[in-house]
Amino acid sequence: MSTLPTASSVATPALTEATTASLHAALSELVRVAQFRDRDHICCHDISVAQCYALETLVEQGPLRLGELAAALFLDKSTASRVVGALERKGYLERQADPADARALQLSVTPAGKALCSQIRGELVAETAAMAEDLEPAALAAAVALLRRLAARLRSRSGEAGSCATSCCSTDGA
Repeated sequence: MSTLPTASSVATPALTEATTASLHAALSELVRVAQFRDRDHICCHDISVAQCYALETLVEQGPLRLGELAAALFLDKSTASRVVGALERKGYLERQADPADARALQLSVTPAGKALCSQIRGELVAETAAMAEDLEPAALAAAVALLRRLAARLRSRSGEAGSCATSCCSTDGA
């Protein structure tokens, strides 16, 4: 008598420790190289990478409260507050009353902030285009899909901003 296969018995490519270690190394290298590339381009515009990410988030998502921006950037509120303060002093964002709650403030990008974000994004996209010009369109599309899928999985596993997703950082004395 034959039994139906279970989810665990269906033949799927096994993830070996070597495969996952190789994936981790490749992702780590990609993140490091991209961060240094971004830093080198962004710092020419007198803002930090964190400030650029904050501008980009506000341009893409629209006005947000400080806590919402901190969560989107995976920063704690005090760090996000310093990032916002620097951008506000430079004239790239402003605080306005939240239309839903006049006691609360929303952060929004100024026209100067939008222009700067657009300029930086254009420079980075142009560099990415030059880097990818010899890749096959299907391979590039597959790479984009894979990176987005991995980012979504990481985002869903990371928990709240500023919190550790594992028990390695437990502060409850355990």
